[in-house]
Amino acid sequence: MKHKIAFKPIVLSIALSILLITTVVFFARNHNSILSINTDFLQQEITEPEEPSPQIVQSARNQIGKTLRYDPAYTKLKYPMGDVPMEKGVCTDVVIRALREQNIDLQELVHQDMSRNFSVYPKRWGLKQPDTNIDHRRVPNLMTYFTRQGWAVQDADYQAGDIVTWELKGNRPHIGIVSDRKIGDRPLIIHNIGSGTREDDVLYRYTITGHFRLPVQ
Repeated sequence: MKHKIAFKPIVLSIALSILLITTVVFFARNHNSILSINTDFLQQEITEPEEPSPQIVQSARNQIGKTLRYDPAYTKLKYPMGDVPMEKGVCTDVVIRALREQNIDLQELVHQDMSRNFSVYPKRWGLKQPDTNIDHRRVPNLMTYFTRQGWAVQDADYQAGDIVTWELKGNRPHIGIVSDRKIGDRPLIIHNIGSGTREDDVLYRYTITGHFRLPVQ
């Protein structure tokens, strides 16, 4: 009896192994299976652009390896052209720095517009007047400014150099720049979401809240 009792777990283990192998083979042969879809996704490679990158894209990409961490601390900045040290920043700093290389200073532009039209900007932070240290580094303010300039795009044709905003979990806003590199038909995004400036496949990972195209890229 002891030998029979000890033998049952072995038989059960073999049976489960056969069942598992059969299941894997079945799904592997089924082109509509989840296994097949995941395999195709893993086999996709990054497509490099055939044309030179738009300046805003290249300027954002140049931050990779230089901005190494995410730091949302309030910092007193000079005005105009104020910035935190390059090795740190938040998501908006990727956009701010990229545009400054095209002589577009969002710190100055947002401040000028907020000074004249403070009431149309979000009231999420309890401010009673503009603040040149932080206003341009807040995603909702950039969304408002871009919209007021007529740069909002309503379609889903994401082009290299476009700026996209999202809502992350916990109602946290995020912003990034559309790259000219792709995985499949999805353009990558250059952004800083927590570990410095990176180029990632995240366009459709979060809820998109805004799409903007500047007249000069």
